[in-house]
Amino acid sequence: MSGVLGIYGKNVEKISQMMYYGLYALQHRGQISTGIAINNNGFIDYYKDIGLVNEVYEEDDLKGLRGNISIGQVRYAFSDEGIDKKNIEPLVIGYKNGALGVAYDGSIANYCTLKEELEEKGSIFQTDLDSEVIANLIARAGKKDIVESVKLVLEGLEGSYALVLMTKDKLIAARDIYGIKPLSLGKIGDEYVVSSETCAFDTLGVDFVRDIEPGEMIVIDNNGIESIFKKKEARSFCAFESIYFARPDSVIDGRSIYLSRLNMGKTLFKEAPVHADIVIGAPDSGIIAAVGFSQASNIPYTIGLIKNKYVGRTFISPTKELREKGVRIKLNVLKENIKGQRVVLVDDSIVRGTTIKRTAQMLKEAGAKEVHIRIASPSVTHSCHLGMDTPSRENLIGANKTVEEIKKGIGVDSLYYLSLEGLLDSLGDRGFCTGCLTGVYPIGKDGKKCL
Repeated sequence: MSGVLGIYGKNVEKISQMMYYGLYALQHRGQISTGIAINNNGFIDYYKDIGLVNEVYEEDDLKGLRGNISIGQVRYAFSDEGIDKKNIEPLVIGYKNGALGVAYDGSIANYCTLKEELEEKGSIFQTDLDSEVIANLIARAGKKDIVESVKLVLEGLEGSYALVLMTKDKLIAARDIYGIKPLSLGKIGDEYVVSSETCAFDTLGVDFVRDIEPGEMIVIDNNGIESIFKKKEARSFCAFESIYFARPDSVIDGRSIYLSRLNMGKTLFKEAPVHADIVIGAPDSGIIAAVGFSQASNIPYTIGLIKNKYVGRTFISPTKELREKGVRIKLNVLKENIKGQRVVLVDDSIVRGTTIKRTAQMLKEAGAKEVHIRIASPSVTHSCHLGMDTPSRENLIGANKTVEEIKKGIGVDSLYYLSLEGLLDSLGDRGFCTGCLTGVYPIGKDGKKCL
């Protein structure tokens, strides 16, 4: 999972500042590294490093990035990559037709096959990035027109992607044929903005224009915007974007993430009512579902857990050691609200079970009379190969234990997961990928293993 941003404009003085604040708004989508690339009179300058947006860029760095076209990314490292400077995007290359910058969110399912084919033709790879395969394919496409080259390359990609590319005079954005990854188009004055989520538009004061459609490629240049459709399949937007990844103030494919999570909480109570004194939410992504549960049940919602705002999202920490350390310092219990109460704790999901077990223990230690866990999604039972990077199945608690076993293991009075039907009803079933919950994906995994 990553967040991507692209800007095409005329004001060379402010685009790097816009990129900074836009990427800051997308920080929840990746906390490992960030980068900005910008067109400077036909050359692509860039600055990127490991760290958060506010840690990586100094004011002088941004002043040195001047131009009218820019792309950027906040990145999260996949579990098999670790943290490595070579894997920071945007990827910037030079080839016979000029300079090319690529920033990407997703996972190419046939990555290993494509990489092997390119290596047999003489390509040398310096990163583990899917975007390097994409850049090599574009360079080898043999088309003088970059648009035709990109279109040809996209035809051969299988997987999920929200992709932004820049040349000396064009900003190109594309979304996979299933719409698994989100991508939206906005405008402010003469500047066009492409973003993984609309929350970046709100931060920048950009007017939302529309979602980029599944299978669509848009080209922005001095002639305006051209829309090119590759092909479309049955829509299969990642359900986990609505459950966990996306910011609640974003609107994706016409659906408010906030309202979706509120409905998930309401449906959760309908499916699994409970007698309790208070409802609390697991910060941050469980809070809205907890409010919905409270509204449907008339059980008062209150604050029960305080989150250290300087701790990142433990689900997307790249190593077991960092995840477990994150759990220990991430949350603290507001004992005044918990002691002597029958507590309903609403969370968005259980993946490994590390966080929920520790949280339940803390609530008990704080004097909770009962602890009832309600999860606003079905059990995560399968590893995702389309960009969510869930752990392997042996590390997924839902794949290896029954609900009763998980309940006993985390030491709570009751545990219930939202049903798949309840989830889809809450989301307004318009076509979702639920592979991590069901094992059924719109695209199979590449049979080849990368060497």
